Amino acid sequence: MNCETCHLNELELEPLEIKDVLRCILHTIFFHRTLTLVRPKDVDCDLFEITYVQCGLAELEKEVDEKINQFIAWAEKHPNRKSQVCLSFFDEKNKHPGWFSSKTERVYWEQWFINLHVTNPKGQGKSRGSKAPASTKGQALEETSSRRDALSLLIQEVLFQIINYANEKKDHIPPISDRIFNHEILVPR
Repeated sequence: MNCETCHLNELELEPLEIKDVLRCILHTIFFHRTLTLVRPKDVDCDLFEITYVQCGLAELEKEVDEKINQFIAWAEKHPNRKSQVCLSFFDEKNKHPGWFSSKTERVYWEQWFINLHVTNPKGQGKSRGSKAPASTKGQALEETSSRRDALSLLIQEVLFQIINYANEKKDHIPPISDRIFNHEILVPR
């Protein structure tokens, strides 16, 4: 069985935006690859004018948040670095069933690579106690707003990339199961 891969467009974001961006992307992938009955839940991003759909499975939401928190911890220790989060789907097959052992192996059938470049916000090195002129603060807010608007458009492009890929690439998906597919979310360590 071949493993299909999808490398999503790279997104440049600040540490504060990681949680919103990864939740949106990971839940969108899960929603489009879950063939079991779910209760879809619309979710609005906190920082962007984007609404996405979650499967409505509490265990999955908890797992996604745990992995995002692990990634955030990594990003704090490795500032201004490019990285990937990988979401893999797999089947477990018995390798060589025997009388006394039953080893299983993972057969990956799809991998999604979420490419991120986490950067420090401009002006982060300045001390918080400095009194910048109001015009400078206003300019900084305007820059942040326009950067977030641009990032929002890039996130929407990534969401369309996910939807298009999920709709076009279906032949490699194993027979329908009665649960969410086996998966793992890998973050840098």
